[in-house]
Amino acid sequence: MGKREELIEQYADDLKNKCGMTPDMDLLTKVTIGCGPSIYNADASTVAGSQKEELETVKDNFLIKKLGLKDGPELMEAINSVIETYGKSERNKYRAVVYYMLTKHFKKEDVYS
Repeated sequence: MGKREELIEQYADDLKNKCGMTPDMDLLTKVTIGCGPSIYNADASTVAGSQKEELETVKDNFLIKKLGLKDGPELMEAINSVIETYGKSERNKYRAVVYYMLTKHFKKEDVYS
C-alpha cells in the first residue's frame, strides 16, 4: 500500500470514528488527490481550526475557487460547523477530511466527477 492509500485510510478512519460519518471512498480519494502534495507535509496537511487566517484561506481557496461558491456568511458557518463536527479539541484536523465534509455539506460532489 502506497503512502497516499495509507493517508486515505487514515482520513476514512477519522470520518468514521471522529466525525460519525460513513465515507464515500471514491469521493474521499478524489478530494485527497485534489489536495496535491500538501497531504505529505505535516503542517500543510492539517487545518488549524482556531486560526482565523487559516479558515479564511479554506474559504477563499477551496470553497470559492475550487467549489465555485459565492462568498457569504454561510461559508464560514459551514467551515465552523465542520470544525465542530471534527472536534475543536482534535489536534490534527486533516485538510482532506475538512474538504471532504465541506464538499458533502454543499452537495458539490460533481466538482470531482
